[in-house]
Amino acid sequence: MTRMPEKTWLKIGQVAKRLNIAVETIRMYEREGILITEKTPTGQRVFNGSDLHWIGCIRRLIKEQGLNLEGIRRLLALMPCWEWRHCTQAERENCPAFHGAMRPCWIMKPEIPATCRADNCRTCVVYQNACQCDNLKEMIYRLRQQPEPAVS
Repeated sequence: MTRMPEKTWLKIGQVAKRLNIAVETIRMYEREGILITEKTPTGQRVFNGSDLHWIGCIRRLIKEQGLNLEGIRRLLALMPCWEWRHCTQAERENCPAFHGAMRPCWIMKPEIPATCRADNCRTCVVYQNACQCDNLKEMIYRLRQQPEPAVS
């Protein structure tokens, strides 16, 4: 797939056609909290090049790594958002993402510290890092290299 300019916006049907997936699949990724979409004032979903890249990454995580949506959500929850956002110790103390949440911070928006809640998650450094995929691939590799826990 050729990279489209970042400021070019596509409608959901165009994205589905370009990626050869169903429109409902894209909506499901949004409902499941692994994709944050941009919406026009009339509520129409629009997507840019980063979104297409991220949807492609999601597809590869499912097809090549054997993850399901819950697995992807848990993998996203492992991302150290507190490091990327340079949270204070006090913010970390009150943040469920820091204390081992099973969902990424953007899904828990009402529960996270007010300093994060005010931000647009779509443009946040944490979501942007997730969408790059390299961080996720590295985490998968590290998790697969850990020894199995001993069974008593």
